[in-house]
Amino acid sequence: MSEPADTPRDGASLHAPLARLLRPLVRLLVARGITFPALTDLLRELYVNVAEYDFALTGKEQTDSRVSLLTGIHRKEVRRLRGAGAPVSAVPAVVSRTSRIIARWTADPAFTDAQGHPLPLPRMAEGSSPSFETLVAGITRDLRPRAVLDEWLDRGLAFTDAQDRIVLAEAAYVPRGDDAEGSQLYYFGRNLHDHIAASTANILSEAPRFLERAVHYDGLSAELAARLEARSRELAMKVLTQANREAHAACKTDPGGEHRWNFGLYVYAEGDIPAPSAQPIDRR
Repeated sequence: MSEPADTPRDGASLHAPLARLLRPLVRLLVARGITFPALTDLLRELYVNVAEYDFALTGKEQTDSRVSLLTGIHRKEVRRLRGAGAPVSAVPAVVSRTSRIIARWTADPAFTDAQGHPLPLPRMAEGSSPSFETLVAGITRDLRPRAVLDEWLDRGLAFTDAQDRIVLAEAAYVPRGDDAEGSQLYYFGRNLHDHIAASTANILSEAPRFLERAVHYDGLSAELAARLEARSRELAMKVLTQANREAHAACKTDPGGEHRWNFGLYVYAEGDIPAPSAQPIDRR
């Protein structure tokens, strides 16, 4: 059976990079009890969905036969699976609310100091002075600021200083508490999707569209690897904070639309490297 004209013919070259890419994912699947048959069911549905919508020919109806040809899945299965729709990952309500509040606290000049660090905030303040109450009220009025504060204090996202001000904890940037796993899995799917989507677009297009770069060194001592990891975390947080600040300011005058933007960084190291401290950092 010959391949369609618009199907890449160098699939064998993907075997090695795919094995490396999928290995940590398979480790997660095995750890969480997702068996190979369960994964194949999901992949079968995804193959049909991608072939049906992403490889449709302009002006021509996408037939079961062509989807079967593209995917190698029998037409009977294709017919059963077509129109099922790709799995989606809805944003958990607590993730959306918490991330928006943190984004404002770390980006809005009213709630940051001259260096761009989030200010310690009084619980309440008179007039329009910055406070935790005005911070939360600017994002949502569905919940009382006191309820949000109690939740954050309980989860370690914030703590109080000697002046009874609310301080954003470093741990606020990492999902914690009862909803930690749901938050982590949401960003796991979102961020890895976007990284792989950017890489895929660069491979399939004639000229790379998206920036995707990494700095990597092998053969390091444990001490140097740990030092580089700590330094890269510091640099990454500075870049992310600045990007968040500029995006937050730009959104105030943007008319809005259907587009989205994601700017991410990652740090990875292999070997016996001590985990970074998760203790709250006083930014005063």
